Amino acid sequence: MKITHAVTGAFGYSGRYIAQRLLDNGHQVITLTNSLQRANPFGDRVQPFPFNFDQPDALIETLMEVSVLYNTYWMRFNHRKFTHAEAVRNTQTLFQAAKVAGVKRIVHISITNPSEESPLEYFSGKAKLEKVLNETGISYAILRPAVLFGKEDILINNIAWVLRRLPIFGVFGTGQYRLQPIYVDDLAELAVHYGETNDNVIIDAIGPETFTYKDLVQEIGRIIGKRRPVISVAPIVGYCAGWIIGKVVNDVLITREEISGLMADLLHVDSSPAGKTKLTDWAKAHADSLGRRYTSELARRKNRKSQYRSN
Repeated sequence: MKITHAVTGAFGYSGRYIAQRLLDNGHQVITLTNSLQRANPFGDRVQPFPFNFDQPDALIETLMEVSVLYNTYWMRFNHRKFTHAEAVRNTQTLFQAAKVAGVKRIVHISITNPSEESPLEYFSGKAKLEKVLNETGISYAILRPAVLFGKEDILINNIAWVLRRLPIFGVFGTGQYRLQPIYVDDLAELAVHYGETNDNVIIDAIGPETFTYKDLVQEIGRIIGKRRPVISVAPIVGYCAGWIIGKVVNDVLITREEISGLMADLLHVDSSPAGKTKLTDWAKAHADSLGRRYTSELARRKNRKSQYRSN
């Protein structure tokens, strides 16, 4: 009987919380990772293995004793060193390897409002992978979060970082498009719960609060004691400002696709909340540290040795 649970990216963000939940429940856990040299927060309780996307037989061998696979693998944006198309191909390889290895169930992290017809690769790529997963015939749960927040978060932290440093904050257009952030450990709880069931399900993994983007910025500013004028700017102006800030911090602060996804209201769904932790409550508990340091996506990808830093 297979008893091992495999989590992709257990040394990273959401995967780390899923792995911890599994360990707390007494499960045997391994992780698939591109960061074999990264500090292991779990010691010898979680053994790391390479993804081996270019060696499917080796990947199949890794998954032979796995009962449930939790997949968090993805790319936030296209870059010269990684792309959404690459992430789609690699995840297809992972799913096919899981099928050959006899994995019984896959819990897959997707995104709200995926669509193969979307002009945005993030959303079309996620839709393609949902279809591929369905076609494998493996029992699955698909979780569709909008935005995650937590100690290792990027978006919420960096909004606070900008608010702490600039006298005004610009939102793209009216700022009336909506977000439904979910706490990363609530997502992990959902993942582990649905890993223990058998039915094929698709869950909108959203939190209990809905914000317009403008209201979210204002609420974060109020909580950290940095109320700023929030002004509307043309999307291209906002993108250029973000590009300049990104150059200063040697990162990608925001992309054109992310702006388009926000403004198309793709981070909002008409579903009941699946998470229970309020962003406002969490932010109040972390107000002193939130946004004190910038969190860099590229730095995490370049530095494959250090643990993700908490904000």
